[in-house]
Amino acid sequence: MIIDGHKVISFCSNDYLGLANHPRVKAAFIDGIERYGAGSGAAHLINGHSRAHHQLEEALAEFSGYPRALLFSTGYMANLGVAQALAGKGDTILEDRLNHASLIDGGLLSGARLIRYAHNDVKDLASKLASRDHGDKFVLSDGVFSMDGDIANVSALAHTCSQHDAWLMIDDAHGIGVLGKNGRGTLSYCGVNTVEVPIYMATLGKALGTAGAFVAGSEDLVETLIQQARTYIYTTAQPAAIATATLESLHIIKDEPERREKLQANIACFKQCAHQAGLDISNSETAIQPIIIGEVEKTLEISRQLFDSGLHVTAIRPPTVPQGTARLRITLSAEHSNSHIDQLISTLVTYL
Repeated sequence: MIIDGHKVISFCSNDYLGLANHPRVKAAFIDGIERYGAGSGAAHLINGHSRAHHQLEEALAEFSGYPRALLFSTGYMANLGVAQALAGKGDTILEDRLNHASLIDGGLLSGARLIRYAHNDVKDLASKLASRDHGDKFVLSDGVFSMDGDIANVSALAHTCSQHDAWLMIDDAHGIGVLGKNGRGTLSYCGVNTVEVPIYMATLGKALGTAGAFVAGSEDLVETLIQQARTYIYTTAQPAAIATATLESLHIIKDEPERREKLQANIACFKQCAHQAGLDISNSETAIQPIIIGEVEKTLEISRQLFDSGLHVTAIRPPTVPQGTARLRITLSAEHSNSHIDQLISTLVTYL
């Protein structure tokens, strides 16, 4: 990247497979603009829903293994829309304490009672579910946690929800495209089927390299969201050109498995080199590799020093993460080379 005239190697993008600048994706986007124009012109339910949107929804449903999929303009709007449409007064939403802000906000705005359970602690979740004996119960969790990079125990979550008659929703923003067989996401990685996770959300702006999000599930779920999710009903549809570009991204994920293989090789390379250099890294097996610094000012200073050395690594601090856990959030991509990673490690050793 070039930022204010300063050339840097970025280690903070969610473009995990390098598809945002893939020639085929860019060509599909340009073709979409030529065919449909720069904007959709209206909400989906008026006349903003094009053939391109419909084709992408069908492809996303097939890719994720669900009967239907519904496009949203952003992942934030998808999570708000699901919670608001499905839950309300008298219901309970239970969420992992380290969930993304959009899931937390969806729970708060739904009118349901929001209860947060200890991070990745299924026993704590089960205890809290057992205490709720009225109304519908919904369990919402990230698939891959965006600040720590660890993966939810989706199998245990599904089993617990089944025992307590609760709906399970997984936000797979950081899992789709990179985890599981053929990049089909966290459910595939954890060996869980779509019946066990009736509500599935994933974003398009990370591994798929474009923008927007979708919710997948049963026919009844999608029809309910179409009629009741305010963040779907009352907003302009995303440009059709984004849909054409995303459809091409799905084709590339299928056609070029070497991109996932390169990403996994880069993750392994980073972890091995970091351990050899004596760096204190987490147990994350994903592209998100945080280094906890603790103090905010120290974290910011190291981030500035890295930038001056030609490396862009974002400092993440409260309230995005808990107090005392300010960190460098390193994200790896299939586009990184071994020399990029070597440069990052050697520079980190200098400043940590």
